[in-house]
Amino acid sequence: MTYSTITGLGFYVPENVVTNNDLTQYMETSDQWIQERTGIQQRRYFTYGKETNASMATAASRMALERAAVQAQDVDLIVYATITPDYFFPGSAFLMQRELGLEGIGVIDIRNQCSGFVYALSIADQFIKTGMYRTILVVGSEIQSSWINKSTAGRNVAVIFGDGAGAAVVQATTDPEHRILSTHLHADGRFAEDLYVKDPGSSRPGRAATKEMIDEGGFDVVMNGNAVFKHAVVRFSEVINESLDANGFKPSDISLLVPHQANVRISEYVRQQMGLSEEQVVSNIHKYGNTTAASIPIAMTEAFDEGRIKPGDLICLAAFGSGFTWASALIRW
Repeated sequence: MTYSTITGLGFYVPENVVTNNDLTQYMETSDQWIQERTGIQQRRYFTYGKETNASMATAASRMALERAAVQAQDVDLIVYATITPDYFFPGSAFLMQRELGLEGIGVIDIRNQCSGFVYALSIADQFIKTGMYRTILVVGSEIQSSWINKSTAGRNVAVIFGDGAGAAVVQATTDPEHRILSTHLHADGRFAEDLYVKDPGSSRPGRAATKEMIDEGGFDVVMNGNAVFKHAVVRFSEVINESLDANGFKPSDISLLVPHQANVRISEYVRQQMGLSEEQVVSNIHKYGNTTAASIPIAMTEAFDEGRIKPGDLICLAAFGSGFTWASALIRW
């Protein structure tokens, strides 16, 4: 049988470090207030004219390809997750494809918010297992600093998000031991408006109403924080256990859990509920904030570089985000 395995990881974050104290020039807040509520100490913001969503994804992809010892021309497909594309259309996958010189291969743009990378990984896994493709580039990339409301009114959301990109090279293998064991995808659109950005949307007045939409807050993130937290802590645990049950494992078998970096309080709650030690869970939100679809590949790459992911380890990826959407992947490294 043909399986899929991750052969290379990479990430890119902008050089521009924005601390909690830096945010006080835009809004009424403090380092203590932000850390107590989110665990974030700093985040990265892109530089206009220097970086784009696609350029960051390209940099992360080049690192992943180099580490996998794979030439860009060997890539058969790109699966690209983002909610902040460079253009309204076409998607940023096309722009990254162009930067890598891969004209002609298929690209898939998906928008599954914070679960985007796990969804993209699952898509790659299915294509490889069917034999259609052998080498797939899976990417998560976000630029969120350009549209968040950096005022006191928007601070509950603005302090959370950062910019960055992560990538993985996924390839075909016949090794039944070291591979992606399973992926699990879920969504519940009943709660779409508990975390969303309304505009610009095609189902409302367009160009003529843009200023009105901005003035009315249509471009701002609307977040029901209590609802998001309550659903996240339940769904995280559910989807992690689902992946373990599907493969005959228990929580103590996990070598490393790489959760979406949403909020340190969510990750800590899930860690305690699962009975995992701090060493078994990756947390880098203090450095980068919430980078949405990019958070898992960034965290996974850093964990690999730190020697926390080794051959034979059981790695679990888990995410929850707007939609609501939640997903997991279980990997034998």
